Order: sequence, then structure tokens, then C-alpha cells
Amino acid sequence: MIYLFIVSIIWAFSFGLIKGSLTNLDSNLVSFIRLFISFIFFAPFLKIKNLPRSVTLKLLLTGCIQYGIMYSVYIYSFQYLLSFEVALFTIFTPIYVTVINDLLNKKVNFYFLSSSILAVLGTGIVVYNKIENPDFLTGFVLVQLSNLCFAFGQVYYKNVMNGLKDVKDLQIFGILYLGSLIPTVLLSLVTVNFHTVSITTNQILILLFLGIVATGAGFFIWNYGARKTNTGALSIFNNLKIPMAVAVSVIVFGDDVNLFNLITGGIIVLGSLLLNQYLINKYAANV
Repeated sequence: MIYLFIVSIIWAFSFGLIKGSLTNLDSNLVSFIRLFISFIFFAPFLKIKNLPRSVTLKLLLTGCIQYGIMYSVYIYSFQYLLSFEVALFTIFTPIYVTVINDLLNKKVNFYFLSSSILAVLGTGIVVYNKIENPDFLTGFVLVQLSNLCFAFGQVYYKNVMNGLKDVKDLQIFGILYLGSLIPTVLLSLVTVNFHTVSITTNQILILLFLGIVATGAGFFIWNYGARKTNTGALSIFNNLKIPMAVAVSVIVFGDDVNLFNLITGGIIVLGSLLLNQYLINKYAANV
């Protein structure tokens, strides 16, 4: 779980660091650039000479869905939702992780499902706010599609890699970023006027940070950690980054939030993680 915790910290700081810095750039272009940088960073480590073609296609599909489509749909949802609404609607990811894992393994694990529901409840308390948005239903559907893409990728990658021997994550992870470029390139060609694109030095630095650290190393460590972690803990960590991000926004960036909701919800999310580990140890659940 340490790998998921490290990435949660990175992403918690990332939200505040990039807030408002890339607003004049097309969202699809930002997605493409950060994922392209990630691909360039991981390309030198690729060792796919003896990798079966079927596995390569599965990894391309994983990257296309988990990163490419997820980013595009997620960013598009901001046209219909406020930031807190997007955060609120992402809280259902733990349940999707658990359900998708159960479907792929053809076995329902009620221990993981119960701890995931508890994590959703705790995170909902942290980010809850009154919604008065006539377009929230469209935005809600878009965010859920994004959540499903991210949840599917984590679980599917874990299943694919668990079936391989003598293949290290670093040797194949560039394939995922290559797959992620497919939808982002196509969307960028449709929505971006490349003749008017202007990127400042500060934005270049932020994009490099996103591409190499938050997106590149972050997603690599996250998926690697997913392989080393039981599905219940993986689902909970999908939401743990939200109260952590809110806490960082208060401590580091001085944002004004409801501290009671943050503390109460954070305790519940942590409690769901402890409950998950207790159930795993007591009943030796098949992970």
C-alpha cells in the first residue's frame, strides 16, 4: 500500500500546484501533451521484443481507456460542473473498482464491497456541497464514465500483468502511454487551433511536471502498487487522495474549507481502510 500512499501525496499536491495555470490552453491539448511527455519518458525502458502480440494489444487498450479516454471525458465534464461537483462525483470509483474486479474474476467479494462503500461515504462528507446546477446530470454521467475508465484500467492491468512471468512493469509501461495518445491525438486535431497556441515558460514547466511526475511516474507507481495491493485497499485509495488533497489545500495553499467535514470524512475513509485490512486478516479473503 505504500506505493498508493506515495502517489496519493503527489496527486494531493498536484491539484493545488496546477490550479488555474493552464486555463488558456485547450483541455484536449493539455491531456495530449502530458501523456506524450509520459510516453517519451518511459519509451527508453521498453522491452517488448518477446512480448506476445495479444498482450501488447491488451496493454494498448488499457492505456487508451484508463488514461486517454478517462482524461478526455474528465476534462470535458468541467464544461457542465463546478470543481467541487467534479470532486463529489468522483467518489464512486472505489465501488467501480470492486465491481469490475468481481466481474473479471467471476466472484463477488462482500468484504471489499463493504469497505468501498464506507470509503465513498467518508469522501462524500469531505467534498459535499449543495448542488444548484441545471446541467449536473450531464456532468454526472461524464464523470462516472471517467471513473469507470480509470477503475477498469487499474483492475485490467493487474489481471494482465499477473498472467505474465519475467516481465517487469517498467519494461512495458510505455505501451500504456502510447495507447493513451490515440484518443487524445484525435480529439486535439478536432478541437485545437494550432496556429493560435501559445505556451508560456511557466506552463511548459508545469506540463513537464505533470508529464514526468504526476502523470508519468504517478500512474506507473499507482498501477504497480495496484498489483501489490488487495482489491479492497486499492478501491479505498482511489478516494483517500481526495481528503488528502483538501488537507493540502488548507495547510499549504490556505484555501477555506469545512474543517469538520474534512476531519469527519477523513476519519471514515481511514476507518474503511482499517476495516478492509481487518477483514482480510480475519477471513483470509481471496485477493
